[in-house]
Amino acid sequence: MSKHPFKLTTCLVATALFSGAAFAGDTYGPYPVTVKTYDGDKTNSVSYGGQIARHVLSDSLKRLAGTGNGGANAAELEAKMLSYFNGSDQDLEILAPTAKDGFPIRQTMVGELSGGKNIAGKFYDGAMPAWPGNLTGKEVLLHMIAKAAQAEGGFDATHGYDYAQLISKFTMGAMAYNQAVDNYLDEKLDAGVKPNGTAYKDGAPYTGKEHVWDEAFGYFGAAAHSLLLSAEDNYATSKRKSLEAADANGDGIVDLKSEMVFAGAYYAAGADKSGKTAYMQTIMRAFIDGRELITSANGEDLSEAQRQQLKAYAATIADNWEKVFAEAAFKYAGSVYKDITAITTAADDEARAKAYRAYVKHWSEMKGFVMALQSGKNNLGRTAVHLNRLIGFSPVTLDETIVSGIDADGNFIKDRKLSWNSYQLHMLRVQELLIKNFAIEARAKDATAELAGLVDSLSNDGGAESD
Repeated sequence: MSKHPFKLTTCLVATALFSGAAFAGDTYGPYPVTVKTYDGDKTNSVSYGGQIARHVLSDSLKRLAGTGNGGANAAELEAKMLSYFNGSDQDLEILAPTAKDGFPIRQTMVGELSGGKNIAGKFYDGAMPAWPGNLTGKEVLLHMIAKAAQAEGGFDATHGYDYAQLISKFTMGAMAYNQAVDNYLDEKLDAGVKPNGTAYKDGAPYTGKEHVWDEAFGYFGAAAHSLLLSAEDNYATSKRKSLEAADANGDGIVDLKSEMVFAGAYYAAGADKSGKTAYMQTIMRAFIDGRELITSANGEDLSEAQRQQLKAYAATIADNWEKVFAEAAFKYAGSVYKDITAITTAADDEARAKAYRAYVKHWSEMKGFVMALQSGKNNLGRTAVHLNRLIGFSPVTLDETIVSGIDADGNFIKDRKLSWNSYQLHMLRVQELLIKNFAIEARAKDATAELAGLVDSLSNDGGAESD
């Protein structure tokens, strides 16, 4: 997509907003300052740099999770990973996303986005039964960090874990998704919380509700101009493959604050590339319409009718965001299913090892997204129980054993067996369950057509789970 039409549109949007004309509604901002007591020099009330900083902390943590050497650097690496999770008194280098040839990025340090931010303070800390040990969400992530530091390249072949993928996908849910749908788009929309008639804090150029909505948008991870881009262009922006798509203002460099695509927005674009869904457009439209509604109140408290409309936009965002994660889990369940065939039919040990490595990566992505789904506002109830039982605490490993728990020292216990064919059936059941409970439509790597045949082939199989 050419960036020139966007630059023209941007100018029109800015002109309309700052002259008091009707909103153009194509981008997320700029929006005028409506705080009646504000006497500073800011002219744009949009602010979500803290959320982008946390996306960068998460991406950098993922990068670190794959740098272990099998134990010798474990203590040093764990400490460094914890600095990105818990925060640090020192400014931290952005490890991902970084500039590359043909895709320059403005920021190199996290503090250039927002100072003093961390992941831990915004992380889901309710129960997370999808991981062994009866741990909270935060305890699960800390356990993953410790194990990643001890692993070679973040890969634990014995237990079937790719820690970079587990940490990344779980954090997308337990930080960004949880904060947005179960905080900013939930109780912070109540009438008595962060009212629109006053500044968010003393001296701020944005009202309470303006900033609440901006922060939720920041956690989604879209670029301000994502609505103007195709699914392919949003996807390419996140992959750092298209400066033309990313560089909205044409200055030749990508600003992570407003021009990059992260996390949930990236996976929305990935699903939308199928042509069967429009998650990015639907979510972006709701975010923009909601922000325009708030801005139109001109610094006054929202009426009850306005607040109910805002809650309707929030529900649209949450529902579609949940589907995005379900789509991703569905896709990776299909990949795991196919990987098992590659493992069991491999011509030699080298091919088998390669197939197993891909299998562990795909399983970890699926597992991370299923855990992300359980970090949101909705109590998934029996759906979560069934998903957790089908997927298990680990995939089937090369000796056909699975993780059944952890001991008092946090070491994994493997005392059960499950056949490859039985686990393939589990993956098809996972896909079936996700279709039924989340009404997903893109359904990448759909293998459910093979369900009946696999059930028949397993009718006399003795490889089911056993103690």
